[in-house]
Amino acid sequence: MANQLIEVACPCCGATLRIDPETRAVIHHHEPEKKPLIEDLHTAVQQLKGEADRRSDVFEKSFASHLNADKVREKKFEELLKQAKEDKTGAPPKRPFDLD
Repeated sequence: MANQLIEVACPCCGATLRIDPETRAVIHHHEPEKKPLIEDLHTAVQQLKGEADRRSDVFEKSFASHLNADKVREKKFEELLKQAKEDKTGAPPKRPFDLD
């Protein structure tokens, strides 16, 4: 029993460790086989092309929204100004620290 090595699986990397209980030292370390990052080169190229198109679309949408941002802010301001003029209460809006 004293010569038996304890096998433990590492929770982080999945490696198998063989530990000697008497010396409390790792006697053997075996890393699991990793599958290749790119299994099919043609598929990886197609994915990259698709991502380039997607990035281009996102950029175009962002640029268009940036161009329209001034118009949107102006319309929001006009609407809030109109609401403020129509409000006949005359009381200023409550501030968060007034509610205490």
